[in-house]
Amino acid sequence: MIRKKALAGVATAAAALVLLAGCANQSGSTGGSTSTGGGKVNIPAVTSVETPKDAVLPKGDGKGKCPSTTTIAYIGAETGPNAQLGINIFNGIQLAVNQHNQANPDCQVQFKKFDTEGDPNKATGPVTQAVNEADIIGVVGLPFSGESKATGNIFEQQGLVHITPSATNPGLTKNGWTTFYRGLGNDAQQGPAAAKFLTDTLKAKKVYLVQDDSDYGIGLAGTTSAALGSALVGTDKVTTGQKDFSATISKILNAKPDAVYYSGYYAEGAPFDQQLVNKGYTGVFVGPDGVKDDQFIKLAGDASKNAYFTCPCIPGELLTQFESEYKTLNNAEPGTYSIEGYDAATVLLSGIDAGKQTRADLVSWVKSYDKDGLSKHYKWDSTGELQAPAVYGYKVQDGKIAYIGPIGQ
Repeated sequence: MIRKKALAGVATAAAALVLLAGCANQSGSTGGSTSTGGGKVNIPAVTSVETPKDAVLPKGDGKGKCPSTTTIAYIGAETGPNAQLGINIFNGIQLAVNQHNQANPDCQVQFKKFDTEGDPNKATGPVTQAVNEADIIGVVGLPFSGESKATGNIFEQQGLVHITPSATNPGLTKNGWTTFYRGLGNDAQQGPAAAKFLTDTLKAKKVYLVQDDSDYGIGLAGTTSAALGSALVGTDKVTTGQKDFSATISKILNAKPDAVYYSGYYAEGAPFDQQLVNKGYTGVFVGPDGVKDDQFIKLAGDASKNAYFTCPCIPGELLTQFESEYKTLNNAEPGTYSIEGYDAATVLLSGIDAGKQTRADLVSWVKSYDKDGLSKHYKWDSTGELQAPAVYGYKVQDGKIAYIGPIGQ
């Protein structure tokens, strides 16, 4: 991830871009926004993010008391083609649990994990297993929209609260579930923000949109397409596990877009971008949170230089103390949604410390929660949506993912 050093002049550049308006305690980078002949726009990186002073932390006041059987769980991908996004979340939860238990000798919360491989067809088994374990009173997960859709009723029937740190399909909160809470903005926010980022900030006059066949990709493609309006010059579809994108690439090259927006995950997004560049495409490539991972850069190689990302997530690596503690535990920098996993676990842990130690009590705790986390303020409406979500931009710079601030404002 990007290095933490302050450079002068970013506030001026950010104001000129409008892109970075409102971002707290910003510093960093290389000047204003300039076109590079159909390629990337030079947007300065932001290298500092302020930690909310009143953020709730897992350790609490150290006075928590609970039965030794008290358990929270992570349910989501640990293996599979997009496993890294789930691993990032799991590692954040583990850090929160470790910090809580170290500070609270009379409340040693157990932590269990259940692997879904990120597959809606495989997720029902692990979820059924977890909800039938009576000691599990709260869950962080599931990470992906498709598996969340497939399993929401199982949680609801057992009254088990679950906070997703990353599933963004807007329809998930329209099922009448009372146990589902989303710890980030949804794609009804991300899609329009991405469209504005493409046309206003990246100056793309012609955008070609490609979606995968996941619930996430389909939903995000719909909200982004609607917001792009006349700038959208074409669309196409790919499938999960696809390896050869030549047919889609031919359509893109014929349309001559300034930008390609890929609505899906990095497992297909990376080889797609690589093949696109190898076929002569010189415009920019923009992917959402499902693409924003170091694995995208690893898999796409040098082709990833043309990439930007949108995400309803902040860069945990820029919160100095969190970054240091996370790296000490995991020997790796925080990844996409590491800090959201940490915050979601903290919401559950703080409820346990407050004596909310049954499933019903913990559901009520989350329902009425109104506090700052490290990544955002957590307060949900009656459907389980956050009341004040935001969307942020990132770019590939020097082989790493660099933060460029809020977008779509």
